[in-house]
Formats: sequence, C-alpha cells, structure tokens
Amino acid sequence: MSADLATPGLDLDRLGTWFTANVPGAGPALAATLIAGGKSNLTYVVSDGDQEWIVRRPPMGHVLATAHDMAREFRVMTALRETAVPVPRTYGLCEDTDVVGAPFYVMERVAGTPYRSVEELEALGAGRTREIATRLVDTLGALHQVDPHAVGLGEFGRPEGYLARQVARWKKQLDSSYNRDLPAADELYSRLVADVPLESGVSIVHGDYRLDNVLVDDQDRLTAVLDWEMATLGDPLSDLALMLTYHRLGELPSGSGSTAVSNASAATGFLTEAEIVERYAAVTGRDLTRFGFYLGLSAYKLASILEGIHYRYLHGQTVGEGFEHVGDAIHVLLDAGLNAMKELDQ
Repeated sequence: MSADLATPGLDLDRLGTWFTANVPGAGPALAATLIAGGKSNLTYVVSDGDQEWIVRRPPMGHVLATAHDMAREFRVMTALRETAVPVPRTYGLCEDTDVVGAPFYVMERVAGTPYRSVEELEALGAGRTREIATRLVDTLGALHQVDPHAVGLGEFGRPEGYLARQVARWKKQLDSSYNRDLPAADELYSRLVADVPLESGVSIVHGDYRLDNVLVDDQDRLTAVLDWEMATLGDPLSDLALMLTYHRLGELPSGSGSTAVSNASAATGFLTEAEIVERYAAVTGRDLTRFGFYLGLSAYKLASILEGIHYRYLHGQTVGEGFEHVGDAIHVLLDAGLNAMKELDQ
C-alpha cells in the first residue's frame, strides 16, 4: 500500500474512494497533512480543496488494539454530541484495514488552541487564564453528570470494581518495567491495595483529561474535548485526580523529567488545586472525603507510565531528547501520592 512520505499511514487514493462513499459532500481528490504523530494515535488534516476534516488512526507498526481503539473514540464522541460536553462532530468510522492499513475515523476540524505552556497562558493575562481554568473544571463536571444510559453508553465499560482493577493494572505495568528498587512505589501500592474505597459513583470517564487535551477559542470557551482513546465507565474522581497530578508534574522544575507534560497550570491566574477541587465539588455535588486515595492512585499510575519510559530510555528504545531526567520525576510523584494518602485520605 502506497502512502505519501508527508502523510505516512494514509493511502490518499484509497482514502479518497472511501470518503466519497461515506462522507457527505466530500470530493475524491484529497490532500493531507500529519499534525500529530509518535506513539499516540496519528492525526491528520484532510482536505478536498473546499472542506477540511480530521482523520485519526493508530500509530503504525504493532500496537495493542485496546490502547488505540478507534471505535471507542468514535463511539463516545458521537454519543456526547448533544450533551453539554463539547466534542467534534463525527462523520464516519472505517474498520476495514484494507483502506489505509488500520481502522480510522473522520471528525470535524474544530477551531481552537490546545494550551500547553505557562508562557502561552501568561500572554493572555491572569483574568483570561482563570476563566479557561474554570471552564476546564466545569466541563469535566458536565461530563461526569451525563447519564451513560441516556446517550447509549450504558455498556461502555465495567464500572463495578473499577478502582481495584486500576490498582492491579498499574502494578502489572510497573512490574513489567522493573529495573531498580522503588521502595516508595511498594509502599504506595501496599496502601492502595489495602484500602480500596467504594466507587464514588459511575460516569463516563475520559481517562486522560487535561488542559492540552481540549481546544479553547479566542473567547476562552472550550470548543472540543479530544483524545478519548482511554474513555470508559468508571469512577469520575479518577479523572479529577489525574488532572491534578498532571498539574503537579508540570510544575516541577525544568530538567526534573516534567518536560513532556504541560506546565500551563503554573500560569498566573490558574485555579489552585484547592480551588479546582472546591469548584468541581460545587458543580457535581460529589463527596470527596476519600480523595487522597484517588490522588495516590493517579500518582501511582503516572509513575508506572514514566517508569516504562525510563526503562525504554535505559535500553536505547526512545527517540528524541528529554528522556534522561524522566526517572527523577517518578520519586516526586510517588512521594506526593504517599503524602496525599497520609494527609487527605482520613
């Protein structure tokens, strides 16, 4: 199967044939530009000269189907279209791997900026930054108030036992990357597995909710929540805790392994952690009594992911720069997780 060197992973001739049959009003002669690649899903802007769309497909090579599930992303965004959660309009899902070599889907190209750096938000000023942060929290609250059954997602996941499965999953992930003793990881795991709370509720969980996974327009409104590949039904507080843990990691000093994470939450005017928790509780009415557990679990999850990256770096399996300090950030994450469980999870 041929593919333009500028658009690896897409055969534009075959894609054009599929577009004319499945995307209303699309012409057969397509051009494409790759706008996001790497180990995550590949994202392209595709145009017929008059209109533009976004095409998403898994990374090339051998990947786990469950980690890059095109049908999952397509299904959840389609289901949320008429809710208060902003998502791109979806146009088609193709699971026939003969077209481009992998499943893919087509969605609307939404205008907006995915803010990643403190400098980008500082340029907007404290007032606008606070507004964006507030809307980020409100949108998460809106997602967690959607009734999964009402939008056709009642069978989207297995919410019973979600927290216990998460603890076990990330323990298995960490064990698979074992290359050094991490006593703080052992202690954190022991605390997590010994006292898993009852789920705080059941909702659609994004699984990777953070500022750089949403688009914001020039009126500071969230225009789209993106990257739903880890979405499921589960405990909504896991989304809130993971977002805050990302913020903590992004605020670490430069060179401490945090360079791959957005540091925008450190901008002047961004809601503090306490303000985010208070706002979320007010929007959703959820009980955050055991929130220390969720912060501990999120820290353990991110530490497990980063230890995998550190392991691949040590074995010469990473491409690019900035990996040499990733291993250092893990210690900070684990300590933060332990402190959260000791201080907040009473």
